[in-house]
Amino acid sequence: MAAVKSVKIDGETIHIFNSAIYIFESTSGYTLELDLIVSEVTERKYKKEQNLIIEVELESGRLIDSIMHLKSLSGGLPQLNLFCDLDTIDEYEELERVNENSSSFPNVEEGITLEEIRKVEMPNENISLKLNLPINQVEWLKSQKKASLNEMLSAFIAEYWKKQE
Repeated sequence: MAAVKSVKIDGETIHIFNSAIYIFESTSGYTLELDLIVSEVTERKYKKEQNLIIEVELESGRLIDSIMHLKSLSGGLPQLNLFCDLDTIDEYEELERVNENSSSFPNVEEGITLEEIRKVEMPNENISLKLNLPINQVEWLKSQKKASLNEMLSAFIAEYWKKQE
């Protein structure tokens, strides 16, 4: 199977943890498929897009440029599953061909954990808390800048978490 060296989406290089590029054969024709394990941040950035300009560099040095469509698969690791229809597969001889009956269907999630992905790029989430505190603490909290509170609370939770383990 051809190995992916790098991927650019709309001109921006993305970090990939694992990937598979192959030709999917069906009764309706051929599609070029690109399955990527990416960070949660990257997945969130692109998951609502319908069409993306993809540049794939293979380990062999070959470049494949295409406008690809995104299909959503839920569950598992964060991933982007991209595809485009092909009129002919003559120029893709080095890519593996699979169909729905193939026993060697690529599993890009194998050997990777969410913890490993988050070591590279940890996503941030907004959270709202409802607290019942003495008025002087509430006044002090309101007088702080959001960035300062985020940093302070993150450090507090990290320290508290360490003590719990």
